[in-house]
Parts: sequence; C-alpha cells; structure tokens
Amino acid sequence: MTNELSILSLIVASFSLGVSALTAWLTWFWRGQLRMTQPTQIYFGPDGGFKPEDAPPKIYLRTLLFSTANRGHVIENMFLRVHRGETRQNFNIWVFGDEKLSRGSGLFVPKAGVAANHHFLLPFDGALFSFSPGLYSLELFATVVGGRAARSLFSGSVEVTPDHSRQLHQKGYGLYFDWGPDAGRFFAHIRPTPKTDLPASIRDTLVSGRD
Repeated sequence: MTNELSILSLIVASFSLGVSALTAWLTWFWRGQLRMTQPTQIYFGPDGGFKPEDAPPKIYLRTLLFSTANRGHVIENMFLRVHRGETRQNFNIWVFGDEKLSRGSGLFVPKAGVAANHHFLLPFDGALFSFSPGLYSLELFATVVGGRAARSLFSGSVEVTPDHSRQLHQKGYGLYFDWGPDAGRFFAHIRPTPKTDLPASIRDTLVSGRD
C-alpha cells in the first residue's frame, strides 16, 4: 500500500510540475502570433489634413490587432500593398490612432488587442497614384521585433466603379467600404473626406515632396 501511495504521489507531483512548466512556457516564452480582425471599414481618397489641392491619396482601415500569446508583440512597422491590374503600389507611411494620430513605430500589441484606425500614405518620393476604376487587392504587412521579415496579416479586395472614381476626383470626397458580415463583402459609398490631424512633420514633408 505504501509503495502504491508513493507511486501515486510521484505521478501527481510530476503532473503538477508539468502543468507549472507548461504555464511558465505559455506565459513567458511562447511567442504566439500577431493577428488582426476583419476590418470594419476601408477608406480610399484624399487625406483630410491638407488643403484639397495638396491632399495626397490615402487608404485607411479600422481593425483590432491582437496577440495569441500572453507576452504580446511589438510592431516595428506596417505597410499596405495595393494591386490593380498590372499596377502595384506600396503605401508605406503608417500613421495610427483615433482622435490623435501618431507616426507608427514601436506599437505594443497585447493579448487583449488594440483597436484603432490605421492610415497608410504614399512614400515621400513623390510617387503618383490615382484611384482609377477597377478591382483592388489589398494586403497588409507588419514587421515585428524579433521577426525575420514582414508577414501578411490581411488580404482582401474591393472594387472602385467608374462612378465612384469620377466622384473621387471631385475635391473633398472619399470612398468608404463598410464590411457587411452577412453578405461577406464590402459595400461602397461616397462621403465628404474626414478631417484628420496628421503629425506636422509628416504633413510638411508630404507637401514639400510633391512640389
């Protein structure tokens, strides 16, 4: 009987040690993955922080970024890659926030997640881009501290109709795509461009880069 109790105690102790080790690994060592939810809204159009004649094209989307691990992730950079036909363009100026916008860098994403608007603008090299009619494929990438390369977090597609494109070329209007969960697709509509508060350093550089 004594030997049986000793064996049972050893099994229980070993099981407890295994659970403790697994808990410690999941809490402190497991890296998990960085993920994001389906964007609820995507915007195509000019940035509202500029004069209409100076406003550069911008894409923003709203989503929740979250980590599958307790330790979370630190994002170094994010960018949006856009395809339309044979045209490919990276929107690599990343700004995020709700009321107050900040240049994206060093964003910590916990397991509970971070919900925000993420704005993506064209690079400072004066690249030109127009929201012409067509089907647009979007892919969002993030570079995480400790990661080897940027990884894709989201891919999807939206369509700009000829009528939408024509209205977008009228100053002061933007194209919104709202996600319809039942239909499983985005629904587009035109509205006035929202006002934004880009950091002054980005706004001034974008304007000077297009002079």
